Amino acid sequence: MFWVHASNAARFEQAYRDIATMIELPGLGDPKVDILQLVYNWLCDEANGRWLMILDNADDDSVFFPLYVGSEAMLQGSEGRNRTTPLARFIPQSRNGWILVTSRNKRAAGNLVGTYDNVIDVLPMDEEDALALLSTRVPFDESCKGDARALVHALECIPLAVTQAAAYIRIREPVITISTYLQLFRVSERNQTHLLSNEEARDLRRDPSMRDAIITTWQMSFDQIQKMRPSATDLLALMSMFDGQGIPERLLHDGRNRLQFLDDITPLTSFSLIRVQIRQENKEQTFEMHPLVQLTTRKWLELNGQIGNWRKESLRVMELTFPSGEHGTWAACQMLLPHSRMILAFFSNNENEVLYRAKVAHRTAYYLLLKGELTAAEEMAGVAVDGMEKVLGPGHIDTLSCINDLALLLREQGKYEEAEELNRRVLEGYEKSLGKMHPYTLTSISNLIDVLRALRKYTEAEELGRQVLESREIILGKEYPDTLRVASKLAAVLQSQGKYIEAKELNLHVLESGEKVLGKEHPETIGVINNVAAMLGDQGFHKAAEELGRRHLEFAEKILGKEHPNTLVSVNNLAVMLQHQGRYEEAEELGRRALESRKKVLGKGHPDTLSSIANLAFILRSQGKFEEADALN
Repeated sequence: MFWVHASNAARFEQAYRDIATMIELPGLGDPKVDILQLVYNWLCDEANGRWLMILDNADDDSVFFPLYVGSEAMLQGSEGRNRTTPLARFIPQSRNGWILVTSRNKRAAGNLVGTYDNVIDVLPMDEEDALALLSTRVPFDESCKGDARALVHALECIPLAVTQAAAYIRIREPVITISTYLQLFRVSERNQTHLLSNEEARDLRRDPSMRDAIITTWQMSFDQIQKMRPSATDLLALMSMFDGQGIPERLLHDGRNRLQFLDDITPLTSFSLIRVQIRQENKEQTFEMHPLVQLTTRKWLELNGQIGNWRKESLRVMELTFPSGEHGTWAACQMLLPHSRMILAFFSNNENEVLYRAKVAHRTAYYLLLKGELTAAEEMAGVAVDGMEKVLGPGHIDTLSCINDLALLLREQGKYEEAEELNRRVLEGYEKSLGKMHPYTLTSISNLIDVLRALRKYTEAEELGRQVLESREIILGKEYPDTLRVASKLAAVLQSQGKYIEAKELNLHVLESGEKVLGKEHPETIGVINNVAAMLGDQGFHKAAEELGRRHLEFAEKILGKEHPNTLVSVNNLAVMLQHQGRYEEAEELGRRALESRKKVLGKGHPDTLSSIANLAFILRSQGKFEEADALN
C-alpha cells in the first residue's frame, strides 16, 4: 500500500520519491531522472503485481489540473523547477492497481475519480458510533453516559472533534472529566474556541502536515476556498453572522445574480461546510451551518481582522431584507426572525451600524407586536428607539415612528398612561414636522383614540375620531384601509358610550368594505367581527352575538393563534355571551381558558387579566361556587 499526501504539488512529488526509495527503483539516484514518470511507469507495469494507493487530502484539484496560462500549465515542483505536465498525468490507471482518494472537496474528488458515481460521502457519525469513539479514549460507566451523550451531540458527532475533546480530558484527568468538559464547553463561544483549538494531543496516524485541532483544520479549508473563489468565503462569512438553521436564500444574494450565487455556494457545499434544505411548504431553498463551523468561521474572521466588517454587513443586509411586519409579510418575517435576533445582539458605536440595528429592531418589534409576542416586542422596540434617538435625534420622523410603535406596545400591555404620554409626544412631533393633515399625523391621532378609550376619556376620543375620519374620507376615500381603521376605532368609542345605532352603522360599513378591500381573513377584518358581536351582546341580542363571536374565534385562532391577545379577547367575550344565556358550564370552560392564557401572555396585573378574573368569578357565583369565586380575587 502506498500513501500519497496530495495537499500540494511538493508533497505529491515527495510521496512518489518515497515510493521509489521504498521499492528501490533503478535510476533513483540520477539527478536528471523524472521521479514522477519513473514511479508512474512502475505502477503501470502489471508485472510488478497488485498495489493500493491512498491519495490523501486531495482538497485542491488545481494541484492536479492547473489553470492554463497561454498554451502551457506551469506547475512548481519540489526542487523549484517548473513543470509543463499536469500532475493528473502521473496518477496511474491500470488494471493491477486501485486508488482511494480522500478529500474534503466533493468537486475535487469527482474530478479525480472521473465520475461522481464513484464518490462516497462520509456521513457524520451517529450517536452510538460517536459514544463508542469517545469511550475508546476516555472510558466511562453508565452513570456518566448522559453527559457523554450530551457531549458528542454538542460536538455534532464529528470524529475529529470527539477525538480532540477526549485527548483534552485524558491529559487532565482526574481534574477534568466528561462532565466538567461539557460544562466548560457550554459556558461561551470563547471557551469553545479555546477547547477546540488545543493541540497538545497528537495522532501519529494523521498526515504530519495536517493540524489536529478541528478549528485549525476547518480554517485550512477556508483558506483553500478563499484561494479558489474569494467571493465564496465572503458568502460563508455572511452566513456565519446569522442563526445557523434555516438561512433563506433571499438573505444571501446581496447583489449576486442567480448564477453567481450558485457558483459561490458550490464550494461551501463541496467542502461540507453547509447543507442545503428545502422547505416543504413553499419549496424554498434554505441553508444550514453547523454550530462548530459557524464558530470556526467567526474565529477565522477574527484572526484576519474582518469580524467587525461582517457584523456591519449582516446588519446592512438584514435592514434591506426584513419586511415591514404588516400582515401580508408574516411568513417572511417568521423565517427571518431567528436571524434578526442573532444580528441584533451585535453592539457597535458606529453610527451606520447603530442605525441599521435600530431599523431592523423597529420592523422586528412591529411584527412581534402584531403577533402578540409583547415581551419580545418591547425589548426590540427599546433598541429601536434608543438607536434612532442616538443617531437621528428625538424629533426625527423615523424616531417618532419608533416611539409610536412603542406606545402601541405599552397600550397592549395595559400601560395606558405611559402610552398616552408617548402618543401625545408623537402627535406633537408630527404636527410640527409634517403638518396637521399629513397621513402620519392622522395615524398618530388614531392611535391616541385607542388609549383615550381605554382610559374612558370618551368625549375627547370621540371628538378626535370624528375629526380624523372626516379627514381620511376626504384625502383617501371611504374604503381605503386607513379610513376603515379609523371608522372602526370611532365605532368602538361610540359603542362604549352606548351609542349603538351609529356604532352599528359604522361597524357594518367597516366589515363590508374590509372584507372587500383587505379580505375576510385579515386581522383587522376579523377584529370588526368581534366588535359587532360585543355590541350585539351589549344590546341583549345574545344568540346573534354568540354566532358572530364563534365566527371571530375561529378566524382568530387560525390567523393569529390560540394565545394571541386578540384571540383571548374573543374567548373572554364568548364566555360572557354564554353566561348571559345561562350556559354556565360552557362559559366557565372558556372563562378559565381566557384567564390562564392571559396570565401567561399578559401577566397577572394586566387590565384584561383582571377583567377575566371578574368575569370568571361572576360565572362561578352564578353556579353557586362562591368559595372558588372568592379565591380568584
